[in-house]
Amino acid sequence: MSRIMAIDYGTKRIGLAVTDPERIIATALDTVHSGKVIDYLKSYLKHEHVEFFVIGMPVQMNNTPSSNAPFVEEFIKKLYKAFPEIPVKTIDERFTSKIAKESMLLDGTKKSDRRNKELIDKRSAVLILQSFMEMNKG
Repeated sequence: MSRIMAIDYGTKRIGLAVTDPERIIATALDTVHSGKVIDYLKSYLKHEHVEFFVIGMPVQMNNTPSSNAPFVEEFIKKLYKAFPEIPVKTIDERFTSKIAKESMLLDGTKKSDRRNKELIDKRSAVLILQSFMEMNKG
């Protein structure tokens, strides 16, 4: 089987998470500067097969796209251009950053680490991937 990769898109940093090849476990992969993510993905995909990307789509409480949605949509276009053979799926990412911060607190993560936005972005990508996996069981 191949992996699923989740992307927590941000205009500065992008959090990445992947499943294991059997798609049982979601694991944080990395945080990459948004300007370097396509090169990072090209390098990663030389060694690992990813069946599709799952991207968190920012949605407001009333289910309308947030102000960041156009940036995510533009990034999706870049993904399709760079990797036309890899489908892209989106998932509601509401509250992932907040949940990521809370889970770090519950895990006993040090305060200085909880302020590390790269760790939050990676954890958010894991949450996006776990949510997708839960919604698509079976």
